[in-house]
Amino acid sequence: MSGPDVLARAGAALSLASLGLVAHNLRVIRTPDLDAPAPTEHIAVLLPVRDEASQVRTCVEAVLRAADSCAGPVDVLVLDDGSTDGTAEILADLAASDERLTVLTGAPLPPGWLGKPWACHQLAAAAAPDTRALVLVDADVTLRPAALSATVDLLRSSGLDLVCPYPRQLATTWSERLVQPLLQWSWMSTLPLRPAERSGRPSMSAANGQLLCVDAAAYRRAGGHAAVRDEVLEDIALLRAVKRSGGRGVVADGTAVATCRMYDGWPALRDGYGKSLWSAFGSPGAAAGVLALLTLVHVGPPVAALRGSRAGLVGYAASVAARALVARRTGGRVTDAWAHPASVLLLEALVVDSFRRRRRGTLQWKGRAVAPGRA
Repeated sequence: MSGPDVLARAGAALSLASLGLVAHNLRVIRTPDLDAPAPTEHIAVLLPVRDEASQVRTCVEAVLRAADSCAGPVDVLVLDDGSTDGTAEILADLAASDERLTVLTGAPLPPGWLGKPWACHQLAAAAAPDTRALVLVDADVTLRPAALSATVDLLRSSGLDLVCPYPRQLATTWSERLVQPLLQWSWMSTLPLRPAERSGRPSMSAANGQLLCVDAAAYRRAGGHAAVRDEVLEDIALLRAVKRSGGRGVVADGTAVATCRMYDGWPALRDGYGKSLWSAFGSPGAAAGVLALLTLVHVGPPVAALRGSRAGLVGYAASVAARALVARRTGGRVTDAWAHPASVLLLEALVVDSFRRRRRGTLQWKGRAVAPGRA
């Protein structure tokens, strides 16, 4: 048997195994209950914003509507982190009409901190002392009316200390449609979710700061955002800190409770992933290993299939099936799964670009340089 045939068979076998894991995770993944009883505990919603004039009104108004579904007190804390585009004026207008909304002005960024962890740290510090659950929301997220009740109920009914109901990812342009569906697919196809809840291994952690709910006491035990002050991927780092302090947490299916459009087109998508992908794998060597594995499993088989390899055809079909199953569950376009090899290749190009831009010191986000943090 030739070398290419061996690689095609290996890739197909791993692709089938990945499909099996997807099928299993789809059966066991935790999902917020939209009909759950309204929580009575004190909740604080934390929203860091910087130059979000185009979407902050939609986000905040949706949060306030979601707060109506809760039976207990809900404080909505928004921190304006030096916006220059009219965000502050929009927030002032919103705060004038709803006493539950408090707008904070961000303090200057201290040495050793990245922008988002610092903003979240200030927000958490401003929460009332009797707050029992912190819900972090990004400005590009729109909550459904029952989102807060369902999310806090998931935290309590699961017995976990941190949950991330992954919002439905909205994708319109060609680059978004190729890359954004990989977000849910990536952890659904590689991470056994129930064991991941209990495991303290860093590699067994997946989180999403777009919508993240954490028990306030567990947050303090973990050191809060001070423990992840220089982390580019602060959401995953926060989950790992919670686990190190004895807690448990995991991602969940938040398709029914929130939507998010992270990036509007190719330039924004490239810059957004550029700021963080260099830190996603632990080291350049680990990143190279992951990219090689992705190529073996999701690019090699369809290439082999074009040469007439049956194993390659099986591997390609398994990859497409896994992507399609995740898309169907998460509200994505099932037909885009046929382009899965192109999606993987574009992701690999984004990883390489991220490392290149970091090496050149040109990484920026929201007008700030992205300083090298811990990978």
